[in-house]
Amino acid sequence: MDIRKGLGMAKSYAEAMISRGLTNKRTDPTVKRLRVLSCFGNEHTGGELPACEHLKNSTTEGKYYCGGCGCGDRKGTWLNGTEEEYSKLDYPKLECPLKMPGFSNYEVADPDEGIAPITRRYYIENMNDSEINCITVTTPEVPETENEEES
Repeated sequence: MDIRKGLGMAKSYAEAMISRGLTNKRTDPTVKRLRVLSCFGNEHTGGELPACEHLKNSTTEGKYYCGGCGCGDRKGTWLNGTEEEYSKLDYPKLECPLKMPGFSNYEVADPDEGIAPITRRYYIENMNDSEINCITVTTPEVPETENEEES
């Protein structure tokens, strides 16, 4: 592995962990919906957007991980989880190797990405709010103590 890539991965991981903090802070539901769309697409719910080419099945049934970021397949890197589990998509700061919507390193699509065949990034950017808001995500209630600390 390229030393710079390894250092970049380590930096990205450290920034994600710091963003989680000691109270397991989570990103807001809208950002998580965009991340779910970016990773899982919406074909499984009748939409046209396929899953990301980097989405991989975990060796743990029902779990998925990103094969593009280099983090591998383990509990801390799973992209999906229950309301009790903290998934990778819950981190307030999280980078995507494809710089997709919802991620901290997101880059807006170039105009030529809207020419057929349109890119996944362009497709998500042009979805309306009602389509995005119907994406189901696990977002547990924030305990009162966390709300008080932010005030």
